[in-house]
Amino acid sequence: MPSVMLRKGSDGKISFYVAKKDLEETIVSVERDDSDTWGGTVELSDGSKYYIDPMSPPPEFPTTMRFKRC
Repeated sequence: MPSVMLRKGSDGKISFYVAKKDLEETIVSVERDDSDTWGGTVELSDGSKYYIDPMSPPPEFPTTMRFKRC
């Protein structure tokens, strides 16, 4: 389970960065992304998918979280 740094850009898109793999991609979809809950399966711009248990309330960005690779 890699530690992932998430930050929201000025364009509103969320950047997904894994330092140990030198991977930086943009999140294109999140399974649960509403005012009450954020998380589930996350798809990146390169097509890879990661999972985090949905959380309520949604996190404040920037933040670091642990994701599982799908």
